[in-house]
Amino acid sequence: MKIIMYSASWCAPCKFAKKLLNDLNLSYEEIDIEKNNISREQLLEMTGGYTVPQIQINEKYIGGYSELMQLNQSGKLKEIISNGN
Repeated sequence: MKIIMYSASWCAPCKFAKKLLNDLNLSYEEIDIEKNNISREQLLEMTGGYTVPQIQINEKYIGGYSELMQLNQSGKLKEIISNGN
């Protein structure tokens, strides 16, 4: 399983998403869009979203923090992770 999160250092929802992933003991790769000079337009092309965080699980973009939280609360995050899809 591979989780990638595009984030920014000033972003509160990014911090919440990282805390949720850490609390669930899930490892992830964080890509800071500012440090990597990724524009919002590039982020939109890459992920389908222009806000941060943008989270990818197993090469599928799920959205941002609110989508991650909804997946976790519904139990679907556990399904995605255990199925590897």
